[in-house]
Amino acid sequence: LLDHLESKGISSLALQTQLMIRPGYSMKSTQGIITNFHQPGSTLLLLVSAGIGESWKEVYTHAMANDYRFLSYGDSSLLYFNR
Repeated sequence: LLDHLESKGISSLALQTQLMIRPGYSMKSTQGIITNFHQPGSTLLLLVSAGIGESWKEVYTHAMANDYRFLSYGDSSLLYFNR
């Protein structure tokens, strides 16, 4: 894809999607995610919840109880998605 865009002289794209990954979404091609800890109510937290279900609450409770850092420069986690 990158080679094709370069050959056409295209250096950037602006696109939209109708896809919203949230609880109930069935992950099709990934088994997990490496991510940081997100703020409550964010769409990124919806992604985590879609992948690991209600156990996100347990993961976040553990993170808060152990002073993990949140947001962009915080701690990260490897989460395996429910299948």
